[in-house]
Amino acid sequence: MTTTTRPSRGRPPSPTAPPPALGSLGLFTVLLGAALPLVDFFIVNVALPSIGRDLGAGEALLELFVAGYGLAYAVLLVLGGRLGDLFGRRRLFLAGLVAFGVTSLLCGLAPSAWALVAARVAQGAAAALLLPQVLATLHSSTTGARRARAMSLYGATTGLAFVSGQILGGLLVAADVAGLGWRAVFLVNVPAVLLVLPLALRTVPETRAAAPAPLDVRGTVLLALALVSLLAPLTEGRAAGWPLWTWAALAAFPLLAAAFWRTERRAELGGGAPLVPPSLLRLTPLRRGLVLVLPLSGGFGGFILVVAVALQQGLSLGPIASGAALAPMALAFFAASLAGPRLVARWGTRVIPAGAVLQAAGLGMMAWTAWSSWPDLTPWALAPGMAVAGLGQGLQLPVLFRVVLAEVPADRAGVGSGVMVTTQQSALALGVATLGSLFLSLAASGPMGTALATTLLVQLALALLTGLYALRLPRAAG
Repeated sequence: MTTTTRPSRGRPPSPTAPPPALGSLGLFTVLLGAALPLVDFFIVNVALPSIGRDLGAGEALLELFVAGYGLAYAVLLVLGGRLGDLFGRRRLFLAGLVAFGVTSLLCGLAPSAWALVAARVAQGAAAALLLPQVLATLHSSTTGARRARAMSLYGATTGLAFVSGQILGGLLVAADVAGLGWRAVFLVNVPAVLLVLPLALRTVPETRAAAPAPLDVRGTVLLALALVSLLAPLTEGRAAGWPLWTWAALAAFPLLAAAFWRTERRAELGGGAPLVPPSLLRLTPLRRGLVLVLPLSGGFGGFILVVAVALQQGLSLGPIASGAALAPMALAFFAASLAGPRLVARWGTRVIPAGAVLQAAGLGMMAWTAWSSWPDLTPWALAPGMAVAGLGQGLQLPVLFRVVLAEVPADRAGVGSGVMVTTQQSALALGVATLGSLFLSLAASGPMGTALATTLLVQLALALLTGLYALRLPRAAG
């Protein structure tokens, strides 16, 4: 095992000194910490019916349990990355861990529906402090082959966390541990945080920007308003019946986004410290990689929701069985992520379009199976397509993370990581809203098997477009 340097509690090394090393145990620790907020994005899905019964919550409030977390998470991620650059990534990682554990406890003990909404928003804010520090720490404390391996393991962690959230949530609700019911899906985070915290204190090195920039308050407010105006109506609109405020918010989004961009560009030209420096987007790998993150993560988020609804409501499978149906995808994703560094060493970023073709093939297999077998569809029948699609996704996502951050300077690792994770999180919410709405609309007017097949074919088209655009990436993965 690689030795881990003792975490620095003072000022970071000078720019000429070698970066602090992240050892194997430290890598395991930050990846375990990263898994917590990622799992929580989906773990609540299978618990929603029992939460609604217990707290007397209608569909709109149930949507808020999911949307409140996702909105706070997406809106504050870039700010969380900047705070890590400013105050130290290890320090913010620890603060985010503690806050995530406390807010998870509040979620598990919530006495009412609105108390749970408030706790979920706070939990999303804690996640936004925690997660950007992981990628920034990997980027600033590893180099060469170790960085490639670390980024591949981060990609594997991301995919496994999203899928295992469904499985773990189903297991906890079905087991009804100590009579806790749905509360266990939140309370399980408390012992997990207590496990990670002492490890992080011992094994995660401190890094921060060599010349940290002050906070950009105006840019932060404008970015938050822009993201809320886009994500809030898309996540809440269908359940609320698309009232006037949803259309007004969507109309305001391009105006707020333009105002944010002008503010950031003016600040950088004037020698200030914008929240998202426009010069970062002049980095070709980052700019083109972010374009690819949108359809890949959006399709993945929508896929997880659609399959869960189809299996649980359409086929009346329990939460454990519907979650286990995703196991072939998780296993294939993990295997492809581990093989990624060797494949990239030989083929470079051409691994990404190859993965997109495999993902499209798997989606096509599942679409055909759903259309031809419904209502006698079984998880076993979906397993081959799940495995092929997971293999394709595992060849894309970890490599994309490397591409996006390849040319980002180490002193901007926090903001670069925040931008990438914000893009990923926003894409997940968009995928859930768009593909989920498409599926539910089709299912309301026809057979659910046809609705599932059609939605999978839409995602197949997105995968092929992703593969074509990936040919524009620089050949080297960074």
